[in-house]
Amino acid sequence: MAKVIHVHLLCRGRYERKDYYFASISAIYTVLKPEDVGATKNYLLHAGLSGNGTVITRKAIIKQSTLIRCPRQHTGAE
Repeated sequence: MAKVIHVHLLCRGRYERKDYYFASISAIYTVLKPEDVGATKNYLLHAGLSGNGTVITRKAIIKQSTLIRCPRQHTGAE
């Protein structure tokens, strides 16, 4: 199962996007700055996000969860 990290920004401009979805903590910082998230990469790496954890800062709510997929079905071609 793949993990997904959801970043919900609390303090943004009126028409700016507030929700982002990433495959890793490192990927967060390719789009957002530590000032946007309210936490550094090193902090999030050690904050306990694994196991569906949540970190809340003054600027964002960061959650890690499991991506749910449909199981692959056999196509029947032999």
